[in-house]
This record gives sequence, structure tokens and C-alpha cells, in this order.
Amino acid sequence: MKDRLSNTKYNLEERTSLFGEHIIAFCRGIPQDTITRPIINQLIRSGTSIGANYMEANAASSKKDFKNKIFICKKEAQETQYWLRMMAQCVPNKKEEMRRLWKETHELTLIFGKIVSTLRN
Repeated sequence: MKDRLSNTKYNLEERTSLFGEHIIAFCRGIPQDTITRPIINQLIRSGTSIGANYMEANAASSKKDFKNKIFICKKEAQETQYWLRMMAQCVPNKKEEMRRLWKETHELTLIFGKIVSTLRN
């Protein structure tokens, strides 16, 4: 994951798309039961939503619309961090992989937060 992402470090559209793909691949490897199933669902929804909202931001009709979509990207990244933390309790043997995904969501949160704060000023 890291190698492909490092090549797209400054291409947020590609970076968020790859992140969504990594979330899907990760979730496919999780055994499903009554506890993991809803967490997988939430993790996929929030993790893939980051890229979808970024694509919408790039097609925004106004600066206000762009800012709103970027803020949603930040919120979805933060939510993904939460679900990864919950998943770590369900499948502790995958903590290392989750740690890498969590680190990427943290970086994305910081990037989107910086974009929002820059737009405010």
C-alpha cells in the first residue's frame, strides 16, 4: 500500500481512490459475524466516501460548495479512524494493517483540515 500511495502523495484524487480500494480489500479479509458485519459496513461506507466526496469537491459549483465537500472529506476520514479502532478490537491479529490504514486516514484528515482552514482565511 505505501509504495503506491507514495507515488500519488500529491494527487489527492488518486490517493483517496486508492485508499478506498485498500479499505475494501482489507474488509474482504475480515471474517464476518454479528459483531464485525456492521463495523465492516460502516468502515467501507466512510472509507470509500472520502474519495467520492473529494471527487464532488473537484466538481463543485462554488467556493462554498467546495469547502463544504472538503469538510465532509475530513469528517469521513475521522469517522474511518473510529471504525478502524473498533475493528482493532474485533480482529486483533490485523492490527498492523489497520495501523497503516489509520495512519493514512490521519494524514488525510490533516490535509483536508488544512484546506478548510486555508479557505476560511
